[in-house]
Amino acid sequence: MKLRHLATVVILVLILTTVAAHSQTQGNVGLYFNPIATRVSNSIVDNSSFSFLGQNSTSNVFYGYDFGGFYDVYHSGKFAVGLGLRYSDEHADNALLRNLLFGVRFSAAPFTRPIKPYIEASFGKGTSKGQVSTVHVGKVDYAINGGMDWTVAKHVDFRMFEIGYCSLTTASSATVGAGGNIAIPASTLINFSSGLVFRF
Repeated sequence: MKLRHLATVVILVLILTTVAAHSQTQGNVGLYFNPIATRVSNSIVDNSSFSFLGQNSTSNVFYGYDFGGFYDVYHSGKFAVGLGLRYSDEHADNALLRNLLFGVRFSAAPFTRPIKPYIEASFGKGTSKGQVSTVHVGKVDYAINGGMDWTVAKHVDFRMFEIGYCSLTTASSATVGAGGNIAIPASTLINFSSGLVFRF
């Protein structure tokens, strides 16, 4: 499993650096590697050994890193439309949460100061593993992330904040086919991140 995790990161790095190298004449590329915290919650308690949030628990906070980039393919005045690719890896109490997402990004520079708000709508694959179980569950998920970047140098932005919403069906007795008689709904993921963005 660790080899597959490393391969995902390596492929993402290759894609983003290739786009960055090509962008000298084609557009604007940003790359980031930032800490992330995500509050995962569910309305139903899963007391099975496959429980993602733990027995008798309906929420937990996961911590890890968020790695990705974006490529602005269209500019019109102070507005831009681009593509985004991101990967996150987070953990809490031996439980695991990973997301690989691809989406469309809208950004703007409407203020006199170098503040640039953005929003990104993505979909992809989310993988989760419970605190006790070794079974990994992969499901299709979607996310909406928005934030604000502040230009501090020619090629560096400070990501003042990024807040996101994601919905993912996480590991449970129902999703691993262990005969769970409770239908566990998709978990709600609210994430927060901040850090640096490098532009090329």
